[in-house]
Amino acid sequence: MSAPFQAFGSTHLTVLALCAVALMFLAGLRRWQPGAAQVAERVLALMLLMTWPMATVSHWRLGTLSWDTGLPLHFCDVAGIAGGIALLTRNRLAAEIVYFFGLAGTLQGLITPNLAVDFPDARFLVFFVLHGGVVVTALHVVTALKCPPRAWAVPRMVGLTLGYALVVGGVNAALNSNFAFLCRKPEQASLMDVLGPWPWYIGSLVVLCGIFYSVLYAPFFIARRVRAQGEVSEG
Repeated sequence: MSAPFQAFGSTHLTVLALCAVALMFLAGLRRWQPGAAQVAERVLALMLLMTWPMATVSHWRLGTLSWDTGLPLHFCDVAGIAGGIALLTRNRLAAEIVYFFGLAGTLQGLITPNLAVDFPDARFLVFFVLHGGVVVTALHVVTALKCPPRAWAVPRMVGLTLGYALVVGGVNAALNSNFAFLCRKPEQASLMDVLGPWPWYIGSLVVLCGIFYSVLYAPFFIARRVRAQGEVSEG
């Protein structure tokens, strides 16, 4: 039997510290050792892309495999796949997905994990490889890899998020699953606990989605405006 996970316990805090170290390490490599950075980025991409099959095998061996744990349709799964693609190809849409999905959604999962088991359980390892890897990747691709969100990124991502919600809502209805927590809230305490009961918290999530995406886009919007004004002044 695995020990129960304790939010902000020693293992959780260790993971958070490792994420910060990994982000700084990748940034340093990209600046001073670009060849080594490319290798490290490919390793991180492979880890993100392998979390779904690793998680499926882990749940199958432990007898906890279900639609919810076997299909890569959770918000963080989509962010993880996009993050792997962004690291390998620098695809701008994939970079936007991992940035907005990762920092508006997966970061919440990293801070308040919906997790029952602690280290060294395989589910603990897969969970934090995915959530920690997504957050590190989200910040790395828009800074060190210079793939910031493009113009109109916020309405584009809001539309993509609503489309995703419609798809997984249909899957939930067909399979009695709970992708994106559209049917019930996480068992672990989270931001959703203050957003009202079902189904009202879904509307609150839509509003927060637009707010979070706007806040995440704001630094890049401001930087573009400042740069444009500087070019006009020089001209």
